[in-house]
Amino acid sequence: MGKTIAEKIFDAHLVDKPFGEAWVLALDAVFCHEITTPVAINDLVAKGMDSVYDPDRIKAVIDHVTPAKDSKTALQGKIMRDWAKRQGIKDFFDIGRNGVCHALFPEKGFVRPGYTVIMGDSHTCTHGAFGAFAAGVGTTDLEVGILKGVCAFQYPHSIKFELSGELRKGVYAKDVILTIISKIGVNGATNCVMEFVGPAVDRMRMDERMTLCNMAIEAGGTCGVCMPDATTVDFLWPFVGPAGEKLYATKEEALADYGKWRSDPDASYKAVHRIDVSTIEAVATFGYKPDQVKTLHELEGTKVDQVYIGSCTNGRIEDLRAAAAVLRGKRIADTVRAVVSPATPAVYEQALKEGLIEIFMAAGCCVTNPTCGACLGMSNGVLAEGEVCASTTNRNFFGRMGKGGMVHLMSPASAATAAIAGSITSAGQRP
Repeated sequence: MGKTIAEKIFDAHLVDKPFGEAWVLALDAVFCHEITTPVAINDLVAKGMDSVYDPDRIKAVIDHVTPAKDSKTALQGKIMRDWAKRQGIKDFFDIGRNGVCHALFPEKGFVRPGYTVIMGDSHTCTHGAFGAFAAGVGTTDLEVGILKGVCAFQYPHSIKFELSGELRKGVYAKDVILTIISKIGVNGATNCVMEFVGPAVDRMRMDERMTLCNMAIEAGGTCGVCMPDATTVDFLWPFVGPAGEKLYATKEEALADYGKWRSDPDASYKAVHRIDVSTIEAVATFGYKPDQVKTLHELEGTKVDQVYIGSCTNGRIEDLRAAAAVLRGKRIADTVRAVVSPATPAVYEQALKEGLIEIFMAAGCCVTNPTCGACLGMSNGVLAEGEVCASTTNRNFFGRMGKGGMVHLMSPASAATAAIAGSITSAGQRP
């Protein structure tokens, strides 16, 4: 019997099996940000365990409230800043060099096929797009990871999603993952790895694969994962090729090595779902659960007060290009405020070079620095009670972007279209 990619990664990183299905794995990387990590840092300090297992394997960023909005958030940043200096963590991204963690860390080449990664953030599953096992964890597990470089998990059961066909015009990876979640429900992949394969995934860029994997947690998944291939190699080549760490002399050599982190044809799955993506329409969420999804046609005319384009789901350069293509030469509705937040400084810089920022500003959008703040109602785009937001983020929980606010999740193109119309609409997504 063959093995899934998750099973292969677990086998390769096994440190101990203390009981039952509990596997203690060695970690290739521990990612940290200023919302969840300071609690772990302070607890380790209080226990007299103020150390890290390997400063080179710990990556840290201030990305949720940046710059600080008050004394409390300033303190969170200070704790991270002082800790990184104290522990010799060179990959610490402070104000001005920082960005949304799940966009910044892949952009820096910190995730590789076969890696094990944890972070005190539920959307750590994003990094599975590179053929890695990446999971969000709680404070205790984060502390152990920081201190000892290990983490305990249940042995992985995988669900395969075979995606065939070609996406329709105006339909994106965000529509695909929202449709999948609507089909299996918010508990449909609980404690499982969601494995995305098939011709439709093979054709996807890395940013699209990251969008798929990013929202695995919204279906209860521990991790989303894609098979590493030539697209993965191309993305990582600046870091693993001759110009980078020189791990491989040629791309063919890298591809052959990454091949060991692909699921076997005869691997066993808890379930297999086959979906023709050509049947998928542009969609958005309604209500307060990510599996509450309708087509834009069904939500036509739903008024919005704010549009948000950004986040770890859809704040990359390809997302900004899609939104800008819709907004070029147009103005947002007078009744709407639109906030655009490029996910990283590099994305912002590229958007400047391509004239995208000019397009957004000419359309009447507010362009902010890279930040996660609006996504969970902390800064840079918080909703007032009763307000409605068309958002490219990943959660539509009650009060997620602000107490009493309503969030409709959708693709960047759909959000940009809503900004122009002042309401959710299926019309004119592309020029």
